[in-house]
Amino acid sequence: MGAPDGYYAWTATVGEKGQIVIPKQARDLFQINPGDTILILGSKDQGLVIPPKGAFTNLFKVAFQENESEKQDTKKPASRKNKK
Repeated sequence: MGAPDGYYAWTATVGEKGQIVIPKQARDLFQINPGDTILILGSKDQGLVIPPKGAFTNLFKVAFQENESEKQDTKKPASRKNKK
């Protein structure tokens, strides 16, 4: 029985300094190259996850877009009711 399409599993050994080597097949599949920065997220309940390489950039874009939207909302003048 194989894994469903698009799903993979590998093992890695943690070295004395806490380092792991990402298996070559995974590095090739996800285009991870020497010197790349990867994002590692963790949950006590669900464990560790390494999102796709572009997730780091996307996370910053989302964070700064929301921040810019908030700034623009506070700059808008309060609406005035028409008094007759």
